[in-house]
Amino acid sequence: MEHCDACRFDASLWTREDLRRTLEMAPLLVEGVTGRRGPAVSSDDVDLVAAVHRLWHDLSTAGRDACAGTPSVSGVVVQVSLSRGGVPKLPVLRAAVTAQGVSGDRQATRRHHGRPWQAVCLWSAEVVDALAAEGHPIGYGSAGENLTVRGLPWASVRPGARLLVGSALVEVMAFAIPCRKNAQWFADGRFRRMAQEVSPGRSRLYARVVVDGVVAPGDPAVLEPFAVPTQAVPARQESFF
Repeated sequence: MEHCDACRFDASLWTREDLRRTLEMAPLLVEGVTGRRGPAVSSDDVDLVAAVHRLWHDLSTAGRDACAGTPSVSGVVVQVSLSRGGVPKLPVLRAAVTAQGVSGDRQATRRHHGRPWQAVCLWSAEVVDALAAEGHPIGYGSAGENLTVRGLPWASVRPGARLLVGSALVEVMAFAIPCRKNAQWFADGRFRRMAQEVSPGRSRLYARVVVDGVVAPGDPAVLEPFAVPTQAVPARQESFF
């Protein structure tokens, strides 16, 4: 299926490498939503588009189910950050946010970045502030987040949650896995303290874009973790869960 109205999967946004890398990460992506490691998936001799569509649909549906009933909370965008590649990302006055990512932002390497489910990286200003107060040389945008937000209960912003940021609507898809390039922001070099499995509720988050928009510092950031009815993926496709 090239495009799915139910889960908004759009095959035109994916390269073959994006599809293959995403399938390799499927066990970790499933674990982030369900709490249990998903099945290993081989990209050999499979319909890559169909397999990633199934994964995308299942992650989105399971995540929204997990977040259903969580109250809406309003916060604020404190910084929008971009870079030509690598970290830190630097503040800008505003940026367009689309299904293809944040306009003007680049990744130094796409091996672990740049998929449609990684269109936007978000982090909590309160988490960054707490790390800085511990003596770490970290600031907003240092660890590569595009949107730094304040006033949201960060432990509740998890895969499945939706956020209205400026005029854009994004849906959290996964906890971001920290890489060694972020060791420089920690006095002791222990960058994995940013990982969800190490410090639950303090991880950066990756989100897909549901509705394109423009985001600027001072814009509202509203947590909208509601469940949205979706039609099923065709029955011939087995679930990842």
